[in-house]
Amino acid sequence: MPVHSKDQPSREGGVVRPTDEQLEGATADGGPLPDVEATAAARGSDRETASPEAELAAERDRNLRLRAELENVRSRTARELAETHRYAALHVVRDLLSVLDNIDRAMEAAQKAGEAGPLVEGIRLVRQQLVSLLNRHHAFEIEALGQPFDPQFHEAILHQPSGDVPADHVTLVTQTGYRMHDRVVRPAQVIVSSGPPQ
Repeated sequence: MPVHSKDQPSREGGVVRPTDEQLEGATADGGPLPDVEATAAARGSDRETASPEAELAAERDRNLRLRAELENVRSRTARELAETHRYAALHVVRDLLSVLDNIDRAMEAAQKAGEAGPLVEGIRLVRQQLVSLLNRHHAFEIEALGQPFDPQFHEAILHQPSGDVPADHVTLVTQTGYRMHDRVVRPAQVIVSSGPPQ
């Protein structure tokens, strides 16, 4: 239980009690008791009005935090928009690759049949135009033939011995792969050398 000095008002149950001297002075003079509760309330009011600087500092800190958060949201949104714009044609490029595969098959069949002439040349020009279109959208062929096997860009469908190609290098490309910027649109399907035959 707290100890109170005779000269200091005490609090009991949240009520400020006057000191003995205040009581004696009031009874001796016959005057009213001092309004100790009003005095305490005035002191509390003084404490509340004495901290506008602290409130202002808190509001400034809150304002700075909100501005920083808003700037982070703006930066993140700008990055997401740039990423979306950078790879906007990704799905179209992926669909066009199947068309390019069919053109390559048609040209291969024409070469095997020994066909030549304006029709084959026209198909070749269409293929060249399609590849130029892909390149304009930053879609480029993945180099694979003779390269070391890289699972990030190559998809191995077979391992076979080879006396000409070192082990773990690509001996044959069965389907050309493409990349857009730093993202793989389609990995190259390849056959990988397992080294010289035993």
